[in-house]
Amino acid sequence: MIGAGSIGGVVARALRDGTVPGAALSGVVDPAGATDLPLVSLDELLSTSDLVVEAAGQRALAELGPQVLAAGRDLLVVSVGALADDALLDKLLSAGPGELHLSTGAIGGLDLLRAAARMAPLSRVTIETTKRAANLVQPWMSDEEAARLRTTAEPVELMRGPAREVTAAFPKSANVAASVALAVGDWDVVEAAVVADPAAELTSHVITADGPAGSYRFEIRNRPSPRTPTSSEVVPHAVLGAIAALAEPRVVFR
Repeated sequence: MIGAGSIGGVVARALRDGTVPGAALSGVVDPAGATDLPLVSLDELLSTSDLVVEAAGQRALAELGPQVLAAGRDLLVVSVGALADDALLDKLLSAGPGELHLSTGAIGGLDLLRAAARMAPLSRVTIETTKRAANLVQPWMSDEEAARLRTTAEPVELMRGPAREVTAAFPKSANVAASVALAVGDWDVVEAAVVADPAAELTSHVITADGPAGSYRFEIRNRPSPRTPTSSEVVPHAVLGAIAALAEPRVVFR
């Protein structure tokens, strides 16, 4: 594991405790130093692991991901939003011999979107993410904007536009927009929106798509992580599911 926060910590402890058949925790690279987990250097991790899971954020993926793949280790990416940077994606894809895998994270329906786009290009794809207003404050916001967001009594649409731009503006909240764009294979066709709602108890993602294959609408409503409300509580379990499928593939939908 790289990172042992609200996502990586849950995954690492589940692996440590033997809850994933065919997989075991070899170590954790974590600057914060989780005291109940075996901490190792990146070199040690690469010498003892078949699969490395990145759960430490976009910067960590950019800095360490190429090294993992170049060492011949497979890499499972949680911070999918970083792949809005075409240069980073190309670097990772060419860094092998390790294989690159992406976690589905907080959303579903990506397999059907990928199939529909493979049949024929989709004409329209949107993803609208709604989260509790206070959890969407960003470093680039002015003090006035941040204060207004923390005290608003009504839903506010903070941004709507190309998925690549929205992903860059909300790196901890719009990984899902990047996942949708990568699934359909076209960043330009995907429009993303982020809505702040002070009454939102659940995080919602509404995905719609239209094309020759048909029309689709998926709505996902997740509980936020108690530790890190910008992420959904289900995300580490999606990661564990991916690890289980890689460790002991049996009946797996791909």
